[in-house]
Amino acid sequence: MSQRCKKAITLLFFLYLIIVLRITVFRSTFSLQQLCQNGKINLTLFEGYIALLRQKNWFSFGYLFLGNILWFVPFGMYLQYMKKTKTLFCATVCGFLFSFLIETMQFVFGTGLSELDDLILNTFGTWVGAALGSRLHTIFTTLTGE
Repeated sequence: MSQRCKKAITLLFFLYLIIVLRITVFRSTFSLQQLCQNGKINLTLFEGYIALLRQKNWFSFGYLFLGNILWFVPFGMYLQYMKKTKTLFCATVCGFLFSFLIETMQFVFGTGLSELDDLILNTFGTWVGAALGSRLHTIFTTLTGE
């Protein structure tokens, strides 16, 4: 892979990180004046999802459940495709730590509900992305002979 291509992919990755942080932490409700005042934590597994299923609110369930997975797929893909981590496990741990950072910042800045569900689903999304990225890297290197 050319150096120019690697730089472009890395630039897109940083743009992706900015978008994820904007959506999850630095929302319109973000304010330093409310630091450590409005944060909420939910440690009950999948409580919100179960409520949505009981209400038959399929759209919200799908949006939140699949969204938490899909938003982290690019994270894992980048780490494995660009060989930033040696193993799938290392990429998954990095995704867990990034998700934990987001959940912590949501609590500290009071810009979202910090949930254990999100941590689990985001980590799973990273693993899926890392597996795809590793496979794509293998296919690409086989095809190009690099």
